Amino acid sequence: MAYLPLSTANLPDPAIDPAQGSSPEDYFDTALYTGNGTSTEVSTLNFQPDFVWGKKRSTSGSHFLLDSIRGVNSTLSSDTTGAEDTSTDIFTSFDSDGFTVGANGQSNSNGVTYVAWNWKANGSGVSNTDGSITSTVSANTESGFSVGTFVGNQTSGATVGHGLSQAPEMLIIRDRPTANDWPVYHASVGATAFLKLNATNVQATDSGLWNNTAPTASVFTLGSSNLANNNTKSHVFYAFHSVDGFSKLGSYTGNGSADGPFVYTGFRPAFVIIKNADFGEIWPMFDDKRDADNQVENPVYANLSGSEGTSSSRGLDFLSNGFKIRGTDTSVNRSGDTHIYMAFAENPFKYSNAR
Repeated sequence: MAYLPLSTANLPDPAIDPAQGSSPEDYFDTALYTGNGTSTEVSTLNFQPDFVWGKKRSTSGSHFLLDSIRGVNSTLSSDTTGAEDTSTDIFTSFDSDGFTVGANGQSNSNGVTYVAWNWKANGSGVSNTDGSITSTVSANTESGFSVGTFVGNQTSGATVGHGLSQAPEMLIIRDRPTANDWPVYHASVGATAFLKLNATNVQATDSGLWNNTAPTASVFTLGSSNLANNNTKSHVFYAFHSVDGFSKLGSYTGNGSADGPFVYTGFRPAFVIIKNADFGEIWPMFDDKRDADNQVENPVYANLSGSEGTSSSRGLDFLSNGFKIRGTDTSVNRSGDTHIYMAFAENPFKYSNAR
């Protein structure tokens, strides 16, 4: 048997392969901008985004989440239970190389710095009848991401088509017109439990969310809880699964040490979000644009409106093939606890260099 030399060049080609002209930044990227108070065009992306998740950095302010299914005038905030906002000036367009924000202070305060995380799906969406509830879905099967909407019926066992070719490992769902929580499914805690994106709650066991049924390659299943299946109400969902060399969803066990766990992703991360599933903690979000050098220690938090800050106790190292926990804070490294994560690539391991 012939053996190849031990070299990253001899690793398998990733699903999204820069050598074939397809970069991770064609499907996910972080954009930074400074508001001007009137209209700001952000044109630093390689694609037209279908999901934009933005946040003030230099001062406090709620997150703003928009997508191509709900449209540019429909905004939700991950840090609140507030119903969908239909303001016309938070966001004005999804553009071929980014997006444009209007004069609203949430997205465009003069002199304030912002971060926006962007995902590409597949445009304005199509009808999906795979489930017992018809959905409208924009899905990118290459990158393992879809966004969609459906109308709940509060029936246990109802199913919704997600448009992907594999079972989602993470689902974020939101009842749009109602003041409500943000339930989250993550494969590492399973279909008998859920978390709340807008809160610090530990994983809670409740069959009313996912009907104790894991998603399949075509649908996810809902219970009778009004958090994810409110009768007659429109809901939005964001679905993700791992793609070799591009995205990774999983979990690790904290050790409480500054020499924390190493988490192999198969790529150098561009973005990581973490939640301690076993302890009441916040959702820190990290990226390589706001913090280009190790230690990565300038998180913002999915469930909080506060400004960006430096927190070495929550710090990570972004490495060529994963990330290493350097902080001892219980949000990222409580000893013995399960911490879930979702990460997206800057570069696949085959083409990555250490930072």
